[in-house]
Amino acid sequence: MANQPHNRIYSHFGFVIWGDIANLTMYRRYDGRLVIFKKTWPDKPPSAKQLADRAQFKAAATAWRALAAAQRAQWTLAAHRGCMPATGYNLFMHWQRKGDEAAIQTIERQTHTTLLP
Repeated sequence: MANQPHNRIYSHFGFVIWGDIANLTMYRRYDGRLVIFKKTWPDKPPSAKQLADRAQFKAAATAWRALAAAQRAQWTLAAHRGCMPATGYNLFMHWQRKGDEAAIQTIERQTHTTLLP
């Protein structure tokens, strides 16, 4: 069970500790409480599907880095103009992973951007 102390012992001088520290994981809940639990490790190797997904994410991230700055700016602008709860990088990753060109064409039309090659 996660320990949720109600005091602010991990916040000193404006610094807040969160993430993985030693063998613990810490984060602050939406209601402000601090959650601490022991870090867990996988007990078996990754599946073939996990390895394929990781490879696909890696290829998509490499493709993002290969874009020119102007192209990345167009993806970011489309996400901003479309009032999406995502960044241009997130939108690009979705397109790379799902290949939904019809959706991207709709976003292009609605945001007056050029995204697809």
